Amino acid sequence: MSNSEDFNALIDAINAIPEDQIRIPAIPVNVYLQEAEDLYHWCKDDAAELAKGGITAEMIEELPVRTGACREAQSLWFKDHYTSKEAKKLWDEQSPAAYDLRDQLLHDFRFAFRNDTQLLGRIAEITDGTGHADMIQDLNDLAVLGRENPNPLAAINFDITMLDTAAQTADSMAELLAQSNGDQQEGNPAKIIRDRAYTHLKQLVDDIRACGKYVFWKKPEKLVGYSSHYYRVNNRKISSVPSEESSAE
Repeated sequence: MSNSEDFNALIDAINAIPEDQIRIPAIPVNVYLQEAEDLYHWCKDDAAELAKGGITAEMIEELPVRTGACREAQSLWFKDHYTSKEAKKLWDEQSPAAYDLRDQLLHDFRFAFRNDTQLLGRIAEITDGTGHADMIQDLNDLAVLGRENPNPLAAINFDITMLDTAAQTADSMAELLAQSNGDQQEGNPAKIIRDRAYTHLKQLVDDIRACGKYVFWKKPEKLVGYSSHYYRVNNRKISSVPSEESSAE
């Protein structure tokens, strides 16, 4: 099956993982996925011995399916993450002009409505707040206020098309802000699914590795295939750091 088919086949099992059991990847996901694929090819020849420790042939054959599902979830998360990064870049490029437009409208409105206490009070209410979301709301509110009171604006030769620009900018910047914040918000759906899919894969990888270490404890040439190459290499580089294999594999 394709990664997408693997993902769809296991989505119910992935979503069923309790929140308190969700694990965050401790190593790069692409590395972990490759190690899972390597483990599958390594343990296929050991099926008979692994069965003595409780790992069935069905469990072994499920390993590439869980790997494919996790790879698909990672791709979906990367797409969402990339979209957020692109939106953040566009926000940084476009938001200064949006702030300038808001400030220009406030400047014009205060002058045009200078003799109307009620309208000045509405402007004060609009400006009561800070932050990006508030700026976006300000633009929309100013567009509405301007359309409701065109005569004082006409008296100062205000460019009425700025009101349409303000409304359109509010809409586009609101969407851009939501996209740019998507990657930062706690509980991002794509990331949660990726972490669940990783956890689902890790549970099986851990079981197979633990069984392999149990069965082949006196066969180092076999045993090596049931531990993480990533951790072996990195633990050699930082020998002072205790091995994490027992908890992270």
